[in-house]
Amino acid sequence: MSVKQGATNYDRLPTLEAQPTTFRREDDPEYTDDPEFQRLIKDLSAKLFNLKNSTGKLSNQVALLGTKRDTERVRERVHDLLEDLRASFKEVGEGVKKIQTWEDVGPKQKFYQMKLSQEFQSSLTEFQTVQRSALEKERAARTAALEEQQQSGPTSPEGQRGGLQEQEHVRLAPQDDVDFQEALIIERESEIRNIEQSVGELNELFRDVAHIVGQQGEQLDLIADNVETVRDDTRGADVELRAASRYQRNARTRACCLLLILAVVLTVIVLAVALG
Repeated sequence: MSVKQGATNYDRLPTLEAQPTTFRREDDPEYTDDPEFQRLIKDLSAKLFNLKNSTGKLSNQVALLGTKRDTERVRERVHDLLEDLRASFKEVGEGVKKIQTWEDVGPKQKFYQMKLSQEFQSSLTEFQTVQRSALEKERAARTAALEEQQQSGPTSPEGQRGGLQEQEHVRLAPQDDVDFQEALIIERESEIRNIEQSVGELNELFRDVAHIVGQQGEQLDLIADNVETVRDDTRGADVELRAASRYQRNARTRACCLLLILAVVLTVIVLAVALG
């Protein structure tokens, strides 16, 4: 089932949640909710809230890359936020998968399952968008560094004809620039590899959760169909009961009429015999 279909199922959840249920655990007839399930839901919801805030901070920092405000400190913050968010999304993703495969759940808990998975997919999509933006800017920075390195080549013949001191300065300065650009290129390539690997891993996580959501959506469709079937059967039974009630009332009325007629006939016969 697609994510779009999952969203459609999610829209139907309030209706399902409002349906009465007699769901209980077999080993506890008074059971109405799972404390561990609720604790995990609450914990994951809080972490998703923090992830959303951190993704907003990352987006602000990524927006500075490639601008006049781009500094080494900005790139360090981007790197640290990316690393923290990657680890956090993986941790929360495992928790969401655990919630989605929780056994022995009722309609209300299925509602929380779908709601949590929708929030996780939305937050992960937002982070992936910001991460891809950072990847594009890192690639642009690497390209710019390569171009600058190529421009900082060996000294020209005109420079070699200058004085010895100036010639030495011209020869050494570009070498320092080349070393610096090479270090930048290595750093950019390392960051690009990390981001590309993270994008692939989180895409796989997104597909796993979407697959589970699809399965949950099919179960919700079945529940909804069962609810509608029970509702239709109940309405049909009510109609039949009303019809039976009317039939019984009519039958009683006819029986009373027959008894009355019979009583009148018997009275007439008795009077006729007595007078005769």
